Amino acid sequence: MVPDNAALYNAFASHDARFDGVFFVGVTSTRIYCRPVCTARTPKLANCRFFETAEAAEKASFRPCLRCRPELAPGTAPVDDAHRIANLVASRIQDGTFDGASNLEEVAATFGWSSRQIRRIVHRELGVSPIELILTRRLLLAKQLLTETTLPITEIAFASGFASLRRFNDAFSNRYGMPPTRLRRIANGSSTSSHLAIDTFTLQLAYRSPFDWDGMLHFLRMRAFAGVECVDSESYSRTIRLGGHSGWVRVRNAPQKNVLLVELARGLMPVLPALLGRLRSLFDLNARPDMISDQLMRDPALAGIVKSNMGMRVPGCFDGFELAVRAILGQQITVKGATTIAGRYASAFGERFETPHAGLSHLTPTAESVARASVEAIASLGIVRSRSVAILALAEEFASGRLTLEAGADPKAVMSHLVGLPGIGKWTAHYIAMRALRWPDAFPKEDLVLRNRLGGVTAARAEEMSQQWRPWRSYATLHLWRNSLPEPIRRKKIMRKPRLAL
Repeated sequence: MVPDNAALYNAFASHDARFDGVFFVGVTSTRIYCRPVCTARTPKLANCRFFETAEAAEKASFRPCLRCRPELAPGTAPVDDAHRIANLVASRIQDGTFDGASNLEEVAATFGWSSRQIRRIVHRELGVSPIELILTRRLLLAKQLLTETTLPITEIAFASGFASLRRFNDAFSNRYGMPPTRLRRIANGSSTSSHLAIDTFTLQLAYRSPFDWDGMLHFLRMRAFAGVECVDSESYSRTIRLGGHSGWVRVRNAPQKNVLLVELARGLMPVLPALLGRLRSLFDLNARPDMISDQLMRDPALAGIVKSNMGMRVPGCFDGFELAVRAILGQQITVKGATTIAGRYASAFGERFETPHAGLSHLTPTAESVARASVEAIASLGIVRSRSVAILALAEEFASGRLTLEAGADPKAVMSHLVGLPGIGKWTAHYIAMRALRWPDAFPKEDLVLRNRLGGVTAARAEEMSQQWRPWRSYATLHLWRNSLPEPIRRKKIMRKPRLAL
């Protein structure tokens, strides 16, 4: 049986898909076992037993749930792939990185199945076809653009992913029972918008309150790539290179509406779905701060600092490769020093790009451009040779497609790949998993600051203490970095090392 039942129960109660297939729950009152994503009523902790595998649950005389079907939980065997495939397709459709037959073939190749089989799996698991999922995503985005902007309807149709205005009008009328022009008139009153020529427009991204926006900006400001990112007291701005299109975005908070206001260059319209998906990841907009805080506050040592930072999120990233490079640059030096070097790196390998914002002058360096550089060229920026070697190795793996650094990737597999590269240890791998992969249970126990905040404990003791925070150790880590815990009764001495400036 899996240890740390309280932590597993919290993951089970959250119904977070990231824990699907990690463990199974047997309910003693019904003798049925389920997956963490089961939609049945959550039983009491006293009635739950936790197992690493479905086989272990059945050996203990539990029957599989007919609702969540444990045999479909994500795993390594082909028979377990169905639910994982459906979720992967749905996730890529949601963030705009899946748009048709070519992407379906790519997913099919990953699992060694045909695209026809993938279509059947998605329909069986989700009740609709991939095309129907794509259509829903396109129409919802179009509806948002119609109600929140004055962009021409033709431009909205193409930005939403439709191949022609006629197809857009037909789909919109069939789904909503009205033409898009009528929806716009209803949203904006009886008058018709003039659709003046504009270079930018603004959209809203909703979140669950509370949101510690000042804390988010402070974290990002301290780790910004000069020229690529600019963070002031109210907003976050950056240049964008996505799908062959370039531009910039500026994000502000509107707490009275519980939304972020995203101002973006009009040239980014063709990649809007993917762009919005990445911004949701960057600002951790899908988090449940109420549930996470309730769990962490059960530990008296964390209760005070969590209460003082309600709504704290774990900052993600816009670009996984960019984040990984920043993590390497921050090893063993101060945050300020790492930020200075990051600016040199962006200037040396990033493409110059003009924007109306003084602090934005370069596009983020691509893995391909860095992979073509030499160790000497990277080291000439003031980066020590060992970290220059690490950056080059990372760029080569990422550019080749052998390494994926995006939300939803398998954290264990990616971290194992990362620590196999020169100059990347467990600390850095966990940090990348926390921010680039959006893994909520990452815990860089080797961090000196974190261990000092816990009373100067060893890494092993920090791991032991963290068990009660699971599955939200990434959030606990951010709280500990930002705040000091009360002085413990017993304080152990540990070797002094430079702080990791990540």
